[in-house]
Amino acid sequence: MTGAGGALGGAIAERLAGDGFRVAVVDIDRSAAEATVSRIVEAGHEAVALTCDLREQAAIEEVFAGAEEQLGTVQALVNNAAIFPSGPFLEVETSTLDDTITVNQRAYFLTAQLAARSMTNTGGGVIVNVASIVWHGRWDNLSPYVASKGAVVAMTRALARELGRHDIRVNGVAPGAFPTAAEAAQHEDLEAYEREILQSQALKRRGRSEDVAALVSFLCSDESSFITGQTINVDGGWIMV
Repeated sequence: MTGAGGALGGAIAERLAGDGFRVAVVDIDRSAAEATVSRIVEAGHEAVALTCDLREQAAIEEVFAGAEEQLGTVQALVNNAAIFPSGPFLEVETSTLDDTITVNQRAYFLTAQLAARSMTNTGGGVIVNVASIVWHGRWDNLSPYVASKGAVVAMTRALARELGRHDIRVNGVAPGAFPTAAEAAQHEDLEAYEREILQSQALKRRGRSEDVAALVSFLCSDESSFITGQTINVDGGWIMV
């Protein structure tokens, strides 16, 4: 899975390892990937740390081949890595837009394509794309990120339709606000931001990384074998559609 060195990604990787998957922990930050692998191995499960710059197609292809060589053919892919630049729409630079789309959308497409090509030869599999509730459009100053996450939802539906005949299920997970290092970096007044979150949510507690991991685990399991093309919010009832 990509972006597996962060708080959400690490929790997902650990949960999937506990479910019996041999996990390729992919992140641009080698030390973060190794930290996740260390926790997985200490728990008695198997994982390898792989470094990849998702802006480079050749790097994606290389890391995918390396993961299959070390761990075997892919059964499940989780696309989680993302960048989230902030700023007014009128001031967004083309380079910022390009980088955001490249990491948050194009990389998902390329990794899904590689996984699906492998899965069609091995009887099927699962792809889970991590989107965000922001695609519903209630947030300012995040236009490249919102656009890219909306594209992930649309892509999830398109891939589910096309790959279902190969017994490949494709679903999305849309997290709400979770306490992460990225959240702390984006908000100067975390107490005020937390009050805003709890006021918006139906459930009056902060989300935990394990909440997202539990849903991804379900979508990667046989218990969700008749679910595809869906993007499910994990946000404490912030968005209800």
